[in-house]
Amino acid sequence: MKFIIFFIFIPLVYSGTHRFITTYTGTIGQTIAGTPEFSAVTTLDGQQIDYYDSNIKKMIPKQDWMKEFTSTKVWKEDTEIREGVQQIYKNNIHVLMKRFNQSDGVHTYQRMYGCEYDDETGQLYGFDQYGYDGEDFILLDLKENRYITAVQQGIPTVQKWNNRAQLEFLRQYYYNDCVYWLKEFLKLWKEAYRIKSPEVSLLQKDLSSSVVCHATGFYPSGVTITWLKNGQEHYEDVDLGELLPNVDGTFQKTSTLRVSPDEWKNNQFSCVVEHQGKTIRKTEDEIKSNYRLYVTILVCVMGVVIVLLTGTVYYSKMKKRMSGFIRVSVHDEGSICIDKGL
Repeated sequence: MKFIIFFIFIPLVYSGTHRFITTYTGTIGQTIAGTPEFSAVTTLDGQQIDYYDSNIKKMIPKQDWMKEFTSTKVWKEDTEIREGVQQIYKNNIHVLMKRFNQSDGVHTYQRMYGCEYDDETGQLYGFDQYGYDGEDFILLDLKENRYITAVQQGIPTVQKWNNRAQLEFLRQYYYNDCVYWLKEFLKLWKEAYRIKSPEVSLLQKDLSSSVVCHATGFYPSGVTITWLKNGQEHYEDVDLGELLPNVDGTFQKTSTLRVSPDEWKNNQFSCVVEHQGKTIRKTEDEIKSNYRLYVTILVCVMGVVIVLLTGTVYYSKMKKRMSGFIRVSVHDEGSICIDKGL
């Protein structure tokens, strides 16, 4: 399995499986200007909650509810850990380059570790894996409680890391500490994002285009979008989009209805969005489109033109009537976890 980026989106819900993941990435060689030699990202159910890199040399909370941790001892310790790992990774890449007989080029060394917890079944799962240049390097098998590798270059490291005391420490971390923090962060996230109702819009490019029912800004992620035709549920020519995350931790989803203009004209269609017991319905007269915007602007412009023309005619008539009077001038006064060497 190749792994360079570990942003796997798993919607945050009140129950089910949750994942708490930290990813370290060390890079060496000529890269794009400004690219950090080392970076660390922590995610909760696919949403980034903190960030660190060798350029800024500090941890940054990526969610508002994480900001309260920035003044804690734990935050300071995690920052110091990342500072130490940064140097370790630089050394480890040099070691790996020698083992793989590489003298130059751009190389990447990564670690992804964390835990998974199912709050319905209580099942726990820890994971810890390393990669080099996008390929598997070393994996911690928590069932066997030992490190394993599929490449010859990883054998010296496996022999070094398979220390009983160290392995027991890691087991305790993944099945206790890691899950503890997962639950704590999950609790804070739920408190920060209590039920938020969706904003629903009907969107259409022009009269011959499909109509999109777009729901966004809702939390938690469970939502149902249904099209009605003359009051009955309609599933033909309907494309349901995937659930997507918004940057603020809420979600969005779409459902597209593909029908002809004649079918729209001869029937009554509506989109119904249900979320946490609340129902929102949008009908044809609420569709937002470029065409409708154009018509609105055209009507406004025509209105202005009519007013101007009317005013011009009126002015002309008044000018004739006032031609015999004296002209008067009027003026307007107003207006977590320590890494190891290979």
